[in-house]
Amino acid sequence: MGDYYERLGLSRDAGPEEIKRAYRKVALKYHPDRNEGSKEAEARFKEVTEAYEVLRDPNKRERYDRYGVEGLRGRAGGAGFDFSDALSVFMRDFGGFGGLEDLFGGRRRRNEPVQGKRLQITLPLTLSEVRSGVTKTVQVAVLDHCSSCRGTGVRDGGRPSACPSCRGSGQERRVERSVFGQFVSVGPCSRCRGQGSVITDQCRACHSEGRTRKTRKVKVRVPAGVSAENFITLRGDGNAGPRGGPRGDIVVLLDVKEDPRFRRDGNDLVTELPITFSQAALGARVKVPTVDAETEIDVPPGTQSGAVIPVLGEGLPDVHGRGHGDLHVRVAVWVPSHLTPEQEKAIRALGDLEDAAPAEIDGDASRGFWSRVKEALG
Repeated sequence: MGDYYERLGLSRDAGPEEIKRAYRKVALKYHPDRNEGSKEAEARFKEVTEAYEVLRDPNKRERYDRYGVEGLRGRAGGAGFDFSDALSVFMRDFGGFGGLEDLFGGRRRRNEPVQGKRLQITLPLTLSEVRSGVTKTVQVAVLDHCSSCRGTGVRDGGRPSACPSCRGSGQERRVERSVFGQFVSVGPCSRCRGQGSVITDQCRACHSEGRTRKTRKVKVRVPAGVSAENFITLRGDGNAGPRGGPRGDIVVLLDVKEDPRFRRDGNDLVTELPITFSQAALGARVKVPTVDAETEIDVPPGTQSGAVIPVLGEGLPDVHGRGHGDLHVRVAVWVPSHLTPEQEKAIRALGDLEDAAPAEIDGDASRGFWSRVKEALG
């Protein structure tokens, strides 16, 4: 369906208000409530919401303009954004603009259960857990259905009574007079707030809320290869809705702890290997760290400082299961700051024998580290 600007019918210099208006227009066109559950409309609704979530955020928009979708890496438009998230975005920004009654030509049904609010937690991860994947059990403070009233808010689990003001309709008529005549409007009942029922015998445990705060244990299955930019949504594990309403979701934000041994670049890892001058000149077999252990690599004779030696498959797995990244070992020739008399004598003897340094080292002197990494990647 084109890039994010095309999805919303926008030019690339569109301002924030223009983006919001364009999204509202096209989202209403493809909203499932207006398309009788059409799968094609749902897909289009998700696509335009993905675009909106990126373009409305200045930082995400800048990354998208510069690098495209690949520059987002798991943010809106990446892994973890699905149709229910698209609905949540729409409700967040437009659900309160006159109510959904105005948007879709209907009204919320009386006594319709209200879903509990979404929770957000942070889950710490190590690089080792990212490489292997992990299942963790975490404790979460949630609003749970009250056991005394079984979530109804009525003492001993009874039922609410019909509202005497609106007689159970959840609506009341209001008559206003002005110089132009008499106006009649219909709105939510002020006594029952549109519920159509009231509680006269309140549950003492939850004060008619139907919920009490408890601590629950939830399992979070983290796939291998995730990053701090990904998140996991646990459907129906969050807060219970008021008066017997369904549970909301839990959004798990992943906090990957930095490993001082490595720098992460997507699925690849980069580490620095200090070696001596003799190892660089003569070659050597040395040990390098991996995420969970260590391995050995061969340093070829004549290796220059800054050279990159790839170790295939020792990076991180792709979160979508498309193989592993590599470990890139950057060689740094170590020069001692203090010499013993014997070492100084030996190096002076070498200085009498060695050739002068060339103007360029294999044409490599002017190239940066990441250029050599890209070359190693092919």
